[in-house]
Amino acid sequence: MILMNKRSFIILVVLFIGATKEVAYSETLYNADTYRAVASDRKAYRVGDVLTVLIVENSTASATAGTRTDKGNDVGVKFSSPSSQKNYSLNLDESFDGGGKIARSGKLLAQISVIVKTINDNGDFDVTGDQDIEINGEKQTINLTGRVRSNDVDDKNTVLSSKIANAKITYVGNGVLADSQHKGWLSRIITLLGLL
Repeated sequence: MILMNKRSFIILVVLFIGATKEVAYSETLYNADTYRAVASDRKAYRVGDVLTVLIVENSTASATAGTRTDKGNDVGVKFSSPSSQKNYSLNLDESFDGGGKIARSGKLLAQISVIVKTINDNGDFDVTGDQDIEINGEKQTINLTGRVRSNDVDDKNTVLSSKIANAKITYVGNGVLADSQHKGWLSRIITLLGLL
């Protein structure tokens, strides 16, 4: 008798589920496009993934030029007559000594996240990223584009800027401090006219 009640209960449940108008679908939690194994690296490997670039750039340039010239001419004229003899001479000397030196150095240390835009046939990533920072009215913008080899991405999903091919890194500042580093309009005119 107990066995009969269990059968009746199961039949009622099946009939109840069949009587509902909505149908339940089973779906898998696995999606090949977004699947990552639990033990896999968290490195960028597809379009849209984010990668961290450690910008460590040092540049130094210097140029020195020097010129030295010496030139001399002597011209002599002698006039003679039976009553007198006169000698005239003219010496021309020219000397020039000039030189110049230019030295410039720069250092940029930053960290920026970039997005994988395309993946090339050889597995290299084309990446691009922008970062805007504003502190006390001073706006600083860092832009980076380039190509990253997937082997150069470390376990922390970072890559050094020196490992980026065709890297274009721009660092621009706007604000009071940046404006004060440029000559004023009057100084530029005086320099243009050659007065300074």
